[in-house]
Amino acid sequence: MLRKGGQNLLTRMRVVESACASGPSSTLGGGIQNAVSSMDGSEGSRGVSTLAVKQRMRSVGNIQKITSAMKMVAASKMRNAQAATEQCRGMQEPFLKMLGDLPNASGEKNVTVPVTTDKGLCGAINTMICKYTRASMQVANPEEEQMIVILGEKGKSQLQRDQKTKIVATVADTQKTALTFPQACSIAEEILKTEYDVARIVFNRFVSAISQKPTIATVLSPDSLEKEAEAGGSLDKYEIEGPGRAELLQNLAEFHLATSLYTAMLENNCSEQSSRMSAMENSTKNAGEMLGKLTLTYNRTRQASITTELIEIISGATALEG
Repeated sequence: MLRKGGQNLLTRMRVVESACASGPSSTLGGGIQNAVSSMDGSEGSRGVSTLAVKQRMRSVGNIQKITSAMKMVAASKMRNAQAATEQCRGMQEPFLKMLGDLPNASGEKNVTVPVTTDKGLCGAINTMICKYTRASMQVANPEEEQMIVILGEKGKSQLQRDQKTKIVATVADTQKTALTFPQACSIAEEILKTEYDVARIVFNRFVSAISQKPTIATVLSPDSLEKEAEAGGSLDKYEIEGPGRAELLQNLAEFHLATSLYTAMLENNCSEQSSRMSAMENSTKNAGEMLGKLTLTYNRTRQASITTELIEIISGATALEG
């Protein structure tokens, strides 16, 4: 028994033979045209699978172009952000030498400031910041008051799921324009309204283009600085003379907060661009591999269709000879 394709081909050939035997060449042309029209319908149904693969190949190719362009844009922004970050690190180092890091400092009112991004497609840097924020609040004394001031929309979307009652303020769209120190000072003023004893700024410290390190910077209030100095802290090594000791500690604490916040935002911005560059590079590579697999699938499907048609033609010819 012939396959369905062979039977169709045999029917077409009989139509052509009957046209040749019945009349002039015009009738022959009409018979051939009808046969070709019927063949076009069958080939169209076979081309459905290859058409879907071609559409998928086109969409993956467009995605590859977009991710490649985003990688180049992120690389350009990272170079500018890296230069700004390296320049601002000199502002933070004197405070570390004078006040120390103080990771174990505690007070009655604690505020945590996670520095996250406003946009996604930058790897897992926002997830790491939120994890460190949750961990720092879990190890804190339950009798102490805990507050959160979030920088960035991505941190807000993650932390409001389980820390909604502790969020007192959210700041977004800080990277639409080039970050300046006055902008950091305005954000620091909002944090000062919480009247904290200890503030912890959680951010990603830029190490290299492929490495970012989650870091916590601790900032004390003027009263906490005074207690730290009386307890024999690093500030006690310096002699503070004059009647304005309280005012000096107040200015020092406020400037320390603004400087730490400014440094953290620049560091996190540089980490965001480097992480996005790596993520887009991996996405471009994955799109290329997927495009290669789809091309192979398309060629195999097309080759199988051609092979099937050849088999049907040979089967029809063999049936005519028999």
